[in-house]
Amino acid sequence: MTNACESTLMYKEAASAHVGLSRQALENKAVLGAIRASFARHRPPVVITCARGSSDHAATYLRYVLETRLGLLTASFAPSVSSIYAQWPHVAGCVCVVISQSGHSHDLLAVASGMRRIGMRTIAIVNDCESPLAKLSQFVIPLHAGTERSVAATKSFIASLFASLQFAQCMAPRLVSSEDLMALPGLMARAWALDWTPLVEGLLDARGLYVIGRGAGLAIAQEAALKFKETCNLHAEAFSAAEVRHGPMALFERGFPILIFRQRDATADDLDALARVAADRGCRVFVVGGTMPGMTNLETVRAPAVLEPILQIQAFYKAVNSLSLRRGHDPDHPALLRKVTVTL
Repeated sequence: MTNACESTLMYKEAASAHVGLSRQALENKAVLGAIRASFARHRPPVVITCARGSSDHAATYLRYVLETRLGLLTASFAPSVSSIYAQWPHVAGCVCVVISQSGHSHDLLAVASGMRRIGMRTIAIVNDCESPLAKLSQFVIPLHAGTERSVAATKSFIASLFASLQFAQCMAPRLVSSEDLMALPGLMARAWALDWTPLVEGLLDARGLYVIGRGAGLAIAQEAALKFKETCNLHAEAFSAAEVRHGPMALFERGFPILIFRQRDATADDLDALARVAADRGCRVFVVGGTMPGMTNLETVRAPAVLEPILQIQAFYKAVNSLSLRRGHDPDHPALLRKVTVTL
């Protein structure tokens, strides 16, 4: 018998995220080859990203992959700079990557159109390949996530992370081995099977929390904080482990919940040190991907560090869907939100 958690659209769509990854790996070879050829002729000095909501969190992931693995400066362009203030950056020779699930938001369309008009190569990472954004862009990397009906994006966000990684591989083919990429959909099933009940039980009565990551893990900290707010009516703030030390850690006190996403890379020691500080202050610390004494350690699936955020957010979606229901909410229909958000 299907329980309440498994009956939500959010649960079903997140559980199917591996399908989009498999389709991307098989069906995006031609467009990725064309992008690779374009970069071989002229490698961009800077990549500019533009996105909103969960898609902007995927852009954070792309930024850290490009900057930490390729040394390629990546900047986020605020859509309102062009859509409201009618200003454009000096961006000769750069590439603009616009990430969107729907491809219909007016401000993103204005950016794609304007960037193309001033001669920039434009790349859309988008789920709807018939959308206005896709038609405006020079290259389109389809997400292949399928129709997403739950307002809270899950499978399209995971597909955006994978598409961002494939885009990065156009300039660094050895970034991740083909074997590891092909194994990822199978690892997703293992991540979905993980039991994060301790996180759900620990946040049933919470009024707020911090979600902390660093490097590529900051992207999923941002995404997790958003999902806590929109599906659980639970205020959550996302911070880099570095930035939380510049004031926000003043709220570290007994009983305050902190969720830390940890990957096995150069950021791990810093995240561990911060976790110990929080625990010493009496905070309730949940650590993803660690084995920290005196804290709640949440299981994760081992993989190359650049893939770990994708697997960790998959496990998180299952947990936050359960938490939403346990707190008396409907994760498929968050208050005041709709599937396509139109911004100017």
